[in-house]
Amino acid sequence: MFVNDCLNVNEKGHLTIGGCDTLELAKEFGTPLYVMDEDTIRNTCKSYVNSIKTHYDGKGLPMYASKALSCKALVQLADSENMGLDVVSGGEIYTAMKANFPPEKIQFHGNNKTEAELRMALDYNIGKIIVDNLYELELLNKIANEKNKVVKISMRIKPGIDAHTHNFIMTGQIDSKFGFALETGEAMAAVKESLKLSNVDLTELHCHIGSQIFDIDPFVKAAEVMMDFIGQIKRETGHLVTELNLGGGYGIKYTENDNPVPYDNYMAAVSKAVKAKAAENDIPVPFIYMEPGRSVVGEAGITLYTVGGRKEIPNIRTYVSVDGGMTDNIRYALYESEYTVVNAGKADQEPNEKVTVAGKCCESGDLIQKDAPVADVQVGDTLAVLSTGAYNYSMASNYNRNPRPAIVMVKDGKARLIVKRESYDDLVANDLDL
Repeated sequence: MFVNDCLNVNEKGHLTIGGCDTLELAKEFGTPLYVMDEDTIRNTCKSYVNSIKTHYDGKGLPMYASKALSCKALVQLADSENMGLDVVSGGEIYTAMKANFPPEKIQFHGNNKTEAELRMALDYNIGKIIVDNLYELELLNKIANEKNKVVKISMRIKPGIDAHTHNFIMTGQIDSKFGFALETGEAMAAVKESLKLSNVDLTELHCHIGSQIFDIDPFVKAAEVMMDFIGQIKRETGHLVTELNLGGGYGIKYTENDNPVPYDNYMAAVSKAVKAKAAENDIPVPFIYMEPGRSVVGEAGITLYTVGGRKEIPNIRTYVSVDGGMTDNIRYALYESEYTVVNAGKADQEPNEKVTVAGKCCESGDLIQKDAPVADVQVGDTLAVLSTGAYNYSMASNYNRNPRPAIVMVKDGKARLIVKRESYDDLVANDLDL
């Protein structure tokens, strides 16, 4: 009935998640409210761990891409499910350390890591640094030398693959701010430069072709390109790269129009290509990393809002205003992302009207969804926007001085706070008087 397996309808006709009545959650914790289903997250983590066991004989590690949703509880959950962690900032490193995540299972990404962030990563003994450019390579070697350390590194490579996704979230083509290009010889030159340096150890190559991808072929082609490059490195330099990180980007279901491939199907096809290319290039099958983020938490989350106004413009559209908006979900403003909207108190009823869900910010573009089919919406109703577990809280802002919402985790009919709602005092905590 719904795009998310963790959702259902109770005897009152109310939407439920993880066995909890969403209207009761809204009443207890207030709105806007992010709600995450723990079992869905854990089951997805298990599926990735099991895929490594099945397709790579256990010689690999799925890394939760914490940029999708970073907080202490999520980091701890990933650790408890035997996942590694992909971080992209000093803040995400600090969150992981505060959550007692094993630093050796963390990889640090970013196209412009600051010197302070690199020093922080080395001080915390983060497992691997994903190098994005030559300046960073030289700076990292300098810092490591000062600290008398040899740092394991990976190199982010642009494999030149069209991921068939939104231009803003394509990252594997040559025209990208991320990584070293293969076509120009930049990648091989960077590899050879790294091998001259005494305080870095190139053990891994990395690629990531984009996000919200539903096709298997781009992942297969990327894996083939990367394996051929590992073979080329071995032939030209004698250096064997023993690890390969194939990134993430697996699509999820936002609406009924989305048709994501079962995640294990990706793994089966890609592992077959990796093994074939290993034989062709006469190199061992590398230790495999992957970086699922959206697919771990996206479908596990919903956002609850309270309707505060209804404005009907004849022959044009009906606006329904909610107590959140672009401050807690910027994705429609950025990408015109599609979502499924449910009137949580009438979840047993078929949609009978189309409404445009508008936020409360002082911006005409502050919309969550245009012309969404829903069951009769009135002021005071609770609306649920589905599949908001990824890139909603993590991209939230205080625009118009709106506090960021709370996050609640649900399991077996019980709910607990994992992130407190911000207060007005939080908003001014760093302000200084004139």
